[in-house]
Amino acid sequence: MSNEKVIIFSAPSGSGKSTVVNHLLKVFPHLAFSVSATTRKPRKGEIHGESYYFFEEDLFRQKINEGAFIEYEEVYKGLLYGTLQSEVDRIWRQQKCVVFDVDVVGGVELKKKFKEKALSVFLRPPSLEVLLERLIKRSTEVEHELKMRMDKARVELEYENQYDVVLINDILEQTLKNSEELVRKFTLAGH
Repeated sequence: MSNEKVIIFSAPSGSGKSTVVNHLLKVFPHLAFSVSATTRKPRKGEIHGESYYFFEEDLFRQKINEGAFIEYEEVYKGLLYGTLQSEVDRIWRQQKCVVFDVDVVGGVELKKKFKEKALSVFLRPPSLEVLLERLIKRSTEVEHELKMRMDKARVELEYENQYDVVLINDILEQTLKNSEELVRKFTLAGH
């Protein structure tokens, strides 16, 4: 396997990207997850440095000014997410391929940055109706948040043509198999 590759998974919220990424990390020992930084508060069970790097907004903005981020985005006022260069360097030092689970704007930025070293995968729900059902089942959102997420998903779906591959997550088992095949070809075939 050649070093210094990255795999980018992006999708609208509720499309199943965390499920796919977690599956791939279990299947392929040569992959490692890039932990993102955020200004949001930790949710129950989340651990600093494993789930996210949880920064106060001032520290996050200081790191922006220092050039510590490969990409970052202010999703909502005061709510920032970003990818630290130090995180990518850490994983490459371990001779592993970096896996990103990022929003669609961040995914496009990462692909621009890493070019042919990156495989960008857009995970798409079969339809907006199915996505809404999944978000309702997940039941972490109240009604106004659901509407906001669905509005955002409509915009995010317009980015899919900026990705190398679009995977439709209709039947999870098939999506996982297809994801494994993509990773195998990209990381092991001397791409």
